[in-house]
Amino acid sequence: MLKNLINRHSRKVGLDSGTPLYTGDVPKKEVSISLIEYSQLNVEERQVSSISEAMNTCSENNITWINIDGLSNGKIMEDVGSIFKLHPLYLEDMLNTAQRPKFEDCGNYFFVILKMLYYATNKQDLNIEQVSLIVGENIVISIQEDKIGDVFDSVRERIRHNKGRIRKMKSDYLAYSLIDAIVDNYFVILEELGEKVENLETLIIKVPGPKVVEKMHYLKQKIIFLRKSIWPLREVIGMLIREENMLIQANTKIYLRDVYEHTIQVIEIIETCRDMVSGLLDIYLSSISNKLNEIMKVLTMISTIFIPLSFIASFYGMNFKFMPELDWKLGYPLVILVMLLISGTMLIFFKRKRWL
Repeated sequence: MLKNLINRHSRKVGLDSGTPLYTGDVPKKEVSISLIEYSQLNVEERQVSSISEAMNTCSENNITWINIDGLSNGKIMEDVGSIFKLHPLYLEDMLNTAQRPKFEDCGNYFFVILKMLYYATNKQDLNIEQVSLIVGENIVISIQEDKIGDVFDSVRERIRHNKGRIRKMKSDYLAYSLIDAIVDNYFVILEELGEKVENLETLIIKVPGPKVVEKMHYLKQKIIFLRKSIWPLREVIGMLIREENMLIQANTKIYLRDVYEHTIQVIEIIETCRDMVSGLLDIYLSSISNKLNEIMKVLTMISTIFIPLSFIASFYGMNFKFMPELDWKLGYPLVILVMLLISGTMLIFFKRKRWL
């Protein structure tokens, strides 16, 4: 994971600052651009072929949401930068998938970079996708790396069926709704992660071994990855609340404070999971130590039982000619019986002492 992060930064070595270069791992593919234009009375949804077409066909009186799936396509990003007159450094940040979540106020628009998390189809691998939001007056553009991790369906449904207050509010509320959808999805991810931590804890106690250590190390990596991706979001939302920007209305800041609280909860859950995984190592070492103690206890019991038996056997193994018991017909059975009695007595003693 750390290696991938370093590789993404190393791809920009030797380039001028502000050079737009996609550093992610999603291969370049056909871009999908969807447009939703709505007001209180109506909504229209369509696919467009380019960002220019979308900007030319939308009405200034409606709220327009343009969603672009295809961050790896440099041409689309250049068009976005040209239309909004984005500074090259901002465009570079949007294409750099190793970029921390951030907020930039550019006067007549602002943009937010944050991370969208989702599990792969096998429910094992945790994937991360960078999402950029450009918010202007009556327009929001969301740019995703790929459509696989899209969590905006709930927002689309509320717009289509006029649920809630989204069609009564401005573009800042739409931006809030998209951020809220991403943050709410964090709870789904953390619920899955929490179950994995609990299952691993049970596995460590029952069958500690090398495979368990591998799973524990994998979980620890994912939690560190999550923390790095989500922790800066608290600062981003805090800036959205404090920022004196005409695009962010006072009634929207109330909802942003709610997202801020949810972000704090997510961070606290991540910290709890991290502490739990760190504690799993202590549990693992304790389980291994207890298992070793049980083995050593059994071996010690066996050794202790055989000490008097070995003494008797060695005593009668001496090569003296005149030993009365050697000529006794019942000598051998009697020695065997004595050995069995000693062994049984010791086992009963150990049992009463609860050493077994």
